[in-house]
Amino acid sequence: MRVVVCTVVHHPADARILHRQIRALLDAGHQVTYIAPLGAGPVAAWPGLTLAEVPRAVGRRRLSALRAARRQLARYAPGADVLLIHDPELLLVLPLVRRRPPTVWDVHEDTAAALGTKAWLPAALRRVVAAAVLRAERTAERHLHLILAETGYNARFRGTHPVVPNTTYVPDQPAPYDGRSRVVYVGHISPDRGAAELAELARLVTPHGVAVELVGSADAAARAVLEPAVAAGLLRWHGYLPNDEAMIITGGALAGLSLLQDDPNFRHSMPTKVAEYMARGVPVITTPLPLAVDLVERHECGYVVPFAPATAPAAAEAVLTLQRDPALRDAMGERGHQGASQYLRWPEDARAFVAQLEQWAGGAQGVRGSGDIRGPEGVQGSGGAQGPRGAGAPGAAAAAPPTPPSSPVSAQDGR
Repeated sequence: MRVVVCTVVHHPADARILHRQIRALLDAGHQVTYIAPLGAGPVAAWPGLTLAEVPRAVGRRRLSALRAARRQLARYAPGADVLLIHDPELLLVLPLVRRRPPTVWDVHEDTAAALGTKAWLPAALRRVVAAAVLRAERTAERHLHLILAETGYNARFRGTHPVVPNTTYVPDQPAPYDGRSRVVYVGHISPDRGAAELAELARLVTPHGVAVELVGSADAAARAVLEPAVAAGLLRWHGYLPNDEAMIITGGALAGLSLLQDDPNFRHSMPTKVAEYMARGVPVITTPLPLAVDLVERHECGYVVPFAPATAPAAAEAVLTLQRDPALRDAMGERGHQGASQYLRWPEDARAFVAQLEQWAGGAQGVRGSGDIRGPEGVQGSGGAQGPRGAGAPGAAAAAPPTPPSSPVSAQDGR
């Protein structure tokens, strides 16, 4: 099977696109042409992978990227068996590409809800653009095959579409705690993803000998918060790294951070970073987004802290509790790793993903009305949190896990 994969928005080394989906297609013996903004970072020359460059669509500067994508799609799509796109912006280009093969849109997020956090889009236009996005989604559903990153995204569409969840590679033996009292955050950094909370957490825990490490790109608003903290020696910011390198930094950490805010785009999503921390045997500290809460409390593998403004103090209390009790850290990490091994392994989802694309490439029309390809166990979350919640010992009831003991920084309810 010959597959063309296209994005103009995502980093070319995006974990979902490159390290999971494209890797799965290559491992299955298929040929892949990857159209992506290669100038944003290197992509390994894997056997069977052809690379084609386009500019990256950033902020309001999107037209040149879309024009380049149209040219590359016109060149490569007619000879493919299936076309897989990853950006809603590319829906504008598809009608201009003749002799397209069966085309699949991978829906990564709730695009209409996400527009509320885009600083480059004037506030007066956000509602109008969000309505246009919803209309475009309904039109796309009639003409394209869809796969969804989350089961909850099906509510936006008339039909039920296959789900390819953001599961991960789970090592047989995660790296042990390295004893260096460091906590990590992996992923894009922006105000709604907790930029200010990460900086404040660093200010609170640095005096106690805890280092805060960030791995990921950041938007302009986040950089304005992070750069002074880096200059003051409060944060170590690695910038964007390929997923495999980011996971090396994650392994052995005291805890992994997911301090996302209560944004509509996040409420139906399971942050991939939570699955990745669990897979590496690293306790999770997360705000109370429903799917993250479900994983952390079900597997007793971390703490749930309130949304802002109490996020940083509660997260600091959880971090210091783990620092004082390495055995607790190890027990939480082990339970998280066991949960990830059972329910969050990408290779199982990879086989179903490849099989679905093979079916569509072969002309089958089973997409509409089909169910999940596979979903992680227990995706329905349990709601909010008061103070840091966590699992203190094996066998503790998940419904009422103990809070850490009080520390110099008290936890507060921030909801």
